[in-house]
Amino acid sequence: MSTTRQHPPGGLGREPDGTGTASVAPTDRQWRTLSLREATGIVPMARDFARQALHDWGWLPASGADRRAAAEDVLLVVSELVTNACLHAGGPEELRIAYSPKMLRVEVADGGAGQPAPRTPHRAGRPGGHGMFIVQRLCLDWGVTRTPEQPGKTVWAELAAPA
Repeated sequence: MSTTRQHPPGGLGREPDGTGTASVAPTDRQWRTLSLREATGIVPMARDFARQALHDWGWLPASGADRRAAAEDVLLVVSELVTNACLHAGGPEELRIAYSPKMLRVEVADGGAGQPAPRTPHRAGRPGGHGMFIVQRLCLDWGVTRTPEQPGKTVWAELAAPA
């Protein structure tokens, strides 16, 4: 898994002006953005936002077990990335979700300088420290994007769209 890729697969990076649109934006890709600055109840708010996007994009209500599992995976990844920003980066600033017919991308921007990584060795019975391990296991790819000369980072993860 990549943790520092500057240009992740699919060219889903943001425009330099920070508008949240894709830098190479195919017409079949849709973006949703939620500001989380100074919000309360951030994790449930982020999950509700993602759930509504999945509903609008036809992932929910799920017509079968595979589609339901794919939607639950997205909600879990959103929860883990937002929680990590809360615990390790002073809180998330923004949640962005992009959808295309083949993939869904979750991005969480924060002001932190840390580098998220799965805890190794991973010990399933140990409390805490499972967030990035879960993200790594559920996603096609994930990583961290930083803008030179600016504080903070964006942690992103990509999941396959259900068949």
